[in-house]
Amino acid sequence: MEIDLSDDEVGDIADFFKVFGDPTRLKILIALDKSGEMGVGQIAEAASMSQSAISQQLKLLRASRLVKFRKDGRNAIYRLSDDHIHRILSLGIEHYEEML
Repeated sequence: MEIDLSDDEVGDIADFFKVFGDPTRLKILIALDKSGEMGVGQIAEAASMSQSAISQQLKLLRASRLVKFRKDGRNAIYRLSDDHIHRILSLGIEHYEEML
């Protein structure tokens, strides 16, 4: 059976999944999935981490197009980019729970 993707496409997809491999980024994504929208301070509180650590990871998540943000005055409010990210998280959690 032949893979219908180029090496570049496979590499891009692998990079996409690597973003999910970091515990801090995964905490952020799960928090946003549960809450819908959150500010940096709320995410930091939910993840029990500093705002600067969360901000660094949010920058990477934005660059990877896993989260979006909107401005609310001086604050940035973050959310998951789309339902695909929600489904990936849900499937990962479901798979983990089945392995227990």
